Amino acid sequence: MGTIKEQQLDIMLTLCVVCGVLSLFSAMTMSLSRKRRVILVLIEFEAMILLMSDRFAYIYRGESGSTAHTMVRVSNFLVFVLYPVILATFNEYMCDLCINEAGLEKVPKRLSLVKLLAPAGALLIVINLFTGYIYTFDSSNTYHRAGGFFVSYIVPIVILAIQLSAIIHYFGNLRITMRISMLIFTLALPAAAIVQAFTYGISIVNIAIALVTIVLFIFVLTDLNLMIQTAHEREIEHLKQEQNTMRKILGQTAYALADAVEAKDEYTSGHSARVAEYSEMIAREAGKSVRECKEIYFIALLHDVGKIGVPGDIINKTSRLDDDEYATIKTHTVQGNRILSKITSFPKLSIGAHYHHERYDGKGYPEGLGGEDIPEIARIIAVADAYDAMSSKRSYRDVLPQEVVRSEIEKGLGTQFDPEFGRIMLRLIDSDKEYRMREC
Repeated sequence: MGTIKEQQLDIMLTLCVVCGVLSLFSAMTMSLSRKRRVILVLIEFEAMILLMSDRFAYIYRGESGSTAHTMVRVSNFLVFVLYPVILATFNEYMCDLCINEAGLEKVPKRLSLVKLLAPAGALLIVINLFTGYIYTFDSSNTYHRAGGFFVSYIVPIVILAIQLSAIIHYFGNLRITMRISMLIFTLALPAAAIVQAFTYGISIVNIAIALVTIVLFIFVLTDLNLMIQTAHEREIEHLKQEQNTMRKILGQTAYALADAVEAKDEYTSGHSARVAEYSEMIAREAGKSVRECKEIYFIALLHDVGKIGVPGDIINKTSRLDDDEYATIKTHTVQGNRILSKITSFPKLSIGAHYHHERYDGKGYPEGLGGEDIPEIARIIAVADAYDAMSSKRSYRDVLPQEVVRSEIEKGLGTQFDPEFGRIMLRLIDSDKEYRMREC
């Protein structure tokens, strides 16, 4: 205690600065509601004034002169009157929590009673100015406790007891950080008051008030950060759910469009799904990420969507197409690009439809691109599309033997197909000993 007594003026000054800074921080914490922000500003500011007043009271006590006489009396009055004021401000904080956090429809009566007791406690201090029953000053301008000193503690202790009962009764469902901060506030001050009652010359209660207001701010800030983090996690989870839903919708839409295309051609049932599967396999072997492979799957699934705009009699013609009919068939790449480019949330989706008939040697269509000028996705799909065309039944032939399919892919390396992706397709063929990659 001796060390605290010797250093208490410095301790008070330090806590004054801290409370003042926290009051400023509270004013700038825009994430808090306006009312709660005002409450925190007030309670930190009141704690700062309390300690500043107590410090001046110690500095000027025993000094002579009108300035010292005034400072001692004003400072001690502020110290005593700020006790109920600070408790009233804390009570407003509790009332705000009741409505906005605890879910109560109205403020509990016991907390409304505190709103009457706090002014009564302040009134007792005003009465002391005329009676001197709580504290007095001697001729040397020194403060002394009077016979009714303990009366000044009655109202604050009753207020804290009421607030503690409210915390236990109404705030059980609040977050742990909020409950702990309120319990510290209501339990620490009575403990400090008990020690203060038997200790003279050390402002234990005032220092304790400053400390609990600091703790209150720290816990409010901690709780706010937890709320923001929780809200952020929920938002992320919500976005993930939305993304999953959108992927599901996209997948269902893609399958529906693919089915619509294949419904026009009785000989290409399952073609789009197989091309998508083979494209994904090639992409995986090429070292693409899981996300890229899945994107390529859906792009490949819709590579023939433009055939929706091609007349059915041309698509299902069993004899050789004439030049005009072949030109019409070739428009499915452009039409596919036009349809899928409208899906702006998946800008890559139209690449497969637009470019899957381009050749590596530049002799394909619709734009005659060559080599790596052809989008990589389209180069993958081109190999998968050609492979499935050969390993599936057509109106004019049955499934080609696996060795014939392999030979055709090998011949097309560097001319029809990208050499890298063509070789990957060859490896996949070689590993398919039982020729499972075919239309069944």
